[in-house]
Amino acid sequence: MTQQQRALRTRSLAVRAAAVQFDRDGYQGTALVQVYQRAGISMGALSFHFPTKRDLARAVREQGYALVRDTVAGVLSRPGPALATGVALTLTLARLLEENVEVRAAARLSRECPPVTSSWYAEWLPELRVLFRRAQDEGGLRPGSDPEALAALAAHLVSGAEVQLRGGAAASGARDLSPVAQLAQIWRVVLPGLVVQNPHDFEVAFV
Repeated sequence: MTQQQRALRTRSLAVRAAAVQFDRDGYQGTALVQVYQRAGISMGALSFHFPTKRDLARAVREQGYALVRDTVAGVLSRPGPALATGVALTLTLARLLEENVEVRAAARLSRECPPVTSSWYAEWLPELRVLFRRAQDEGGLRPGSDPEALAALAAHLVSGAEVQLRGGAAASGARDLSPVAQLAQIWRVVLPGLVVQNPHDFEVAFV
């Protein structure tokens, strides 16, 4: 292994370990000693790549946001009505939160250690707004439906999925449902009041 490869591996181990700690304990609750011990590297190696905890948090956010951007692009590339794509995007984001610690950590750090230029919501909420406005233009929403309010609802639903992942399932009454399953269930309740077509046409979005 070359020196450059070792450096990249050390950096990757540090970011992964930091994501686990930030996801579990938050920004204030994470100490650098926890990160380098979890990563199996020295404090000197950690400090070489990330002189401060804020630098480390920035790297975790950037990695999490990159994963979100790739995921959003994948959903947007699928054919189909804009409203179905928007619903699918919320479910995919909930699944990404469930499965990926870097994304969960990035979402938490966006609140606890705000970036200067971007946030967790900025990586996907503008796309949802565009999709729901397009859905209105396509005639997929009932007359009088507000795309902006629908985007706000979707943002709350994705946020609720994160809360559930962090132990809020008991309060939501969904102890036996995964965040993705609960979100799909909510959309099945909401869609009949929003759409002009058969709500069952959206089942593909729940897959």
